[in-house]
Amino acid sequence: MARPVWAGNVSFGLVSLPVGLYTATDSHTIHFHQLQRGTSDRIRNRRVNERTGEEVELDDIVKGYDAGGAYVLVEPKELDEIAPGRSQTLDITGFVDLDDIEPIFFDRTYYLGPRGKGYEKVYSLLEQALAKAGKAGIATFVMRQHEYLVALKAEDGLLTLHTLHWADEIRDPRKEIDSLPGRTKVSAKELQMAESLIEALSMTWDPGQFHDTFQEKVTALIEAKQAGETVEKAEPAPQPTGAVDLMEALRASVERTRNPKGTSGAKATATRRPRDANRPRDASRSRAAGPGSNQGKQPAAKKRVRSAPKKQDLTALTKADLYKKAAAADIPGRSHMSRDDLVDALAQAS
Repeated sequence: MARPVWAGNVSFGLVSLPVGLYTATDSHTIHFHQLQRGTSDRIRNRRVNERTGEEVELDDIVKGYDAGGAYVLVEPKELDEIAPGRSQTLDITGFVDLDDIEPIFFDRTYYLGPRGKGYEKVYSLLEQALAKAGKAGIATFVMRQHEYLVALKAEDGLLTLHTLHWADEIRDPRKEIDSLPGRTKVSAKELQMAESLIEALSMTWDPGQFHDTFQEKVTALIEAKQAGETVEKAEPAPQPTGAVDLMEALRASVERTRNPKGTSGAKATATRRPRDANRPRDASRSRAAGPGSNQGKQPAAKKRVRSAPKKQDLTALTKADLYKKAAAADIPGRSHMSRDDLVDALAQAS
């Protein structure tokens, strides 16, 4: 079991709940060591006294604030002593609607668990009350000599803690970006086409269908270099769309979503509108035929032969689309396959 990164009490009103704070996320980034080129010698960072050049132990290091030529020395324990509640209390100031917290304020996520026996009911009560109200508790607390603004919320039967940025940490985009276009005028046709593209690409949010393909490629690169092989470079990034080509690019994008096989033109099969049962068939067929006439007889219905489904033209897909299909088919070695290799492997798999 994981150990809490912080332990203390959550207090709201006169109610106090001892909790432990647990890291909620993990990183699967591949880490590299630094080596001197041409050798296997590790490069390490050392804490060195810049005057003597000698390495300094961690316990001998104190914090110093530059006060204009002279340093004000501060011991780590002194920071703990001035922390609100001696870094042991997470005091909820109030509760706000979750929708009122803008996404840009959210930073990291932690799980909260009850600490000690006998506090399960208090924990569950707070979780259920927050879930029913749709609110988050706003609080501040100190962890590792830093004060954090946090939002405490209910999520899938447990309490989660989200660290928030302070208001003065949010940068003004209009001061940071000097090329913002403002409300540039677009035509009604362009806007309609863009809305059609957004609608065509709308999907249900499922984070499980996404994975870190870059880390797969890094792993494939390492394996290929171990085997003395080479890995094909990625395709170049698409060229920016200019204002002159915007409408054509939108139209082609919408068409591509309607026809994922990559064939040009309209859909191969038009959508058939169901026939109204009360609507008469062709007038010539519905007329009563005279005696002895064959007009009233319906010709024998031809047996409809169901054709086999057409195979998708893999050569019309981009390498990115081919890679997605290869991942879905669990084709081994796909990370270092060329585009033609992916086509061949998918064709054999089907």
